[in-house]
Amino acid sequence: MKKPDTRSRAATTATPAPSPEQLVYALLEAASALRSRLEEALQGVGLSIAKFELLHHLAGSEDSLPLCHLASGRKCAPSNITQLVDRLEADGLVRRVEDPADRRSRRAELTAVGKERHAAGAKQLKRVQAEFAFSLSEDERQALAQGLAAAK
Repeated sequence: MKKPDTRSRAATTATPAPSPEQLVYALLEAASALRSRLEEALQGVGLSIAKFELLHHLAGSEDSLPLCHLASGRKCAPSNITQLVDRLEADGLVRRVEDPADRRSRRAELTAVGKERHAAGAKQLKRVQAEFAFSLSEDERQALAQGLAAAK
């Protein structure tokens, strides 16, 4: 027996608008679920969201970046970036290099393994993003985008 298409039924059935409280909690719950899916996908390639974001930042640069630049770009304390770079360096994904302009400063750059892991992580994120987009109709994606833009 074929299951009824709930998406088309939902579009024709009017439901009352959620209260502001329900809407906020539903948004937070959906964001948490999506974040969990992203974390799980990245764990499959040995990364976390924080590690991937830093690798992504480095991958987008043509040169090594000062650690202080990485901290300001992520809006976090320099000590947090230092610890994250320590973990990435221990994993062989990043290496610290001297700053030719300032011998007191250190820069971070991707290793060959870091570039490969970043590419694998990006592939996993694209997969989750596509699954998420496919779970919504085009009208639902448009309404969600408009609602999120208005909420900013």
